[in-house]
Amino acid sequence: MNKRRAAFLDRDGTIIRDANYVRDPAHVALLPDAGGAIRRLNDHDIFVVVVTNQSGIARGYLDDADYLRVEERLNQLLAGEGARIDATYMCPHYPDITGPCNCRKPGLGLYRRAIADHELDPTRSLFTGDRWRDVEPGIALGGFVVLLDVDSTPSEDRQRGETQAVATARSLGEAVDRFFTTLPSDG
Repeated sequence: MNKRRAAFLDRDGTIIRDANYVRDPAHVALLPDAGGAIRRLNDHDIFVVVVTNQSGIARGYLDDADYLRVEERLNQLLAGEGARIDATYMCPHYPDITGPCNCRKPGLGLYRRAIADHELDPTRSLFTGDRWRDVEPGIALGGFVVLLDVDSTPSEDRQRGETQAVATARSLGEAVDRFFTTLPSDG
């Protein structure tokens, strides 16, 4: 059985505006081309997975119910653009408070769980986000990585991407365009 291609996407700063521990659904705003980019992935039968660190839960800035309301709002906004996220994996930990875990990016725990849960092929998949920790798992898993070079990307992450010759893009839409250039014509 062939495993599916996927797009492993960060949430804050990649799909929605990074609002620092967003807990109010009213503060959820899609980035300009995010809905269209995800819809194109859906249209190409690419399984869309969000992998997100939400240390604000461990820090007490929001709780699980807040997180779920924000996730619901994101899904509503995407649906309004004809797009959907197929699965979401979230790490609520913060090492200084909860101790180390294998699910906090750049750890591979959530990625490996998603790969197993949905029979995904990481070597034929996109890994993208606005931080180095979003693309480092893709490097480890042999995927196609694109570091977003956006306002929320730290300068040290940009420099690391340059040093390691990682592809960059100015938006999720551009990252998806780069990924599509790797697909076979029948893909």
